[in-house]
Amino acid sequence: MSTPPSSPPRGRRRLLQGALVAAAGIGGAALAHMRKPFLLNPCLAPESVTLNENPWLARVWQGLDPAQVWDCHVHLTGIGDSGRGPWMSEKLLRLRHPVLYIQRLFYMNGACVACESGASVDEKYVRRLARQARSMPAGFKTMLFAFDWLHGDDGQPDAESSTFYVPDAYARQVAAEYPDVFEWVASIHPYRADAVDRLQAAAAQGARAVKWLPPAQNIDPASKRCDAFYAALARLRLPLITHCGEEKAAQGVSLAHLGNPLLLRRALDAGVRVVVAHCASYGEDEDLDQPGSRRESFDLFARLMDRPEWKENLFGDISAIALRNRSPATIKTLLSREDWHGRLLNGSDYPLPGILPIVSPAALARHGLLPEEAVAELDKLRQANALYFDLALKRSLNWQGKSFPAGVFETRAFFGAA
Repeated sequence: MSTPPSSPPRGRRRLLQGALVAAAGIGGAALAHMRKPFLLNPCLAPESVTLNENPWLARVWQGLDPAQVWDCHVHLTGIGDSGRGPWMSEKLLRLRHPVLYIQRLFYMNGACVACESGASVDEKYVRRLARQARSMPAGFKTMLFAFDWLHGDDGQPDAESSTFYVPDAYARQVAAEYPDVFEWVASIHPYRADAVDRLQAAAAQGARAVKWLPPAQNIDPASKRCDAFYAALARLRLPLITHCGEEKAAQGVSLAHLGNPLLLRRALDAGVRVVVAHCASYGEDEDLDQPGSRRESFDLFARLMDRPEWKENLFGDISAIALRNRSPATIKTLLSREDWHGRLLNGSDYPLPGILPIVSPAALARHGLLPEEAVAELDKLRQANALYFDLALKRSLNWQGKSFPAGVFETRAFFGAA
């Protein structure tokens, strides 16, 4: 494999920069005079950041066994130009849908796709991700998400209403091609007639969990149509990682109510190990226990976490909790609730940490959650390795002397038991 360039070709870089600058309403002169990158990730070589030469990074790994650190929330995506199965809606690929088009450009810049060599965008996405993972201490891995179609109530896939699609077979194949740094997570819609058969096959083929995004896939977690799937998940001890709260990244149709954390009680009662993505840290939902009222989604997640009967089966992943649209109060609660720490799992929500405008170490420092001296180091790290940046940031979070313990990051024991 040839060594990829550390920056995009000039013409492509200018085109990308122009589109993003126009979308953000920032003039080129203003961008040129910024003291540090703000809008576009310059995508430095991941190999430029080494543990041996950086005492600050060494502190990130103190008390951690890299072989036990699995990033449990990593998106595998592509535009379909490899012919290997990934698919993306035309709405994200054409300028006639400017918001979605620009959104895709940000995602691809966060993943530094333009910086890689390769025959397709799909291939470049995977290569950059693998380079970042391999720049971490040996043993570190990421869990790659497949993503099933939105399905209608008839159990049939609906591509027209879907945002993107990543087949299980593709996630499995990519993980097999990079076994030193990748594991894979299946995505199976429970309304499919063959859902249980697919689940059993995925488990036999090494899937570490199942990923759902109910508002974007039309999955009602409280529906009895999920019962057979839940029974199989519980029998296989395969965790269900499911989005809760408001969804911004994959909006197929308006089904926001399906992200309500309280809908997961049916799965929990069935004995499923449920991982609530992002700890439901964004948005609000109807309080189903008090019809007509609405509460922060995180408050509803907390209600579930505090129920003793689900203590063994309910977990939260801390991906995306540091995004600008999350409340610092939520991070402070997660740090302070030490009784929850044994049930929290770290994930990055890659490629989001690589998108410069949506995570601000400086803002977190102003809220007393990061030491000021960490800000500059984190900003530099993100330009080379978004995975490393996300891990380092969360390892550095602290509120009133409380931080996330090593077990939050050493997730292999949880998913390796599947």
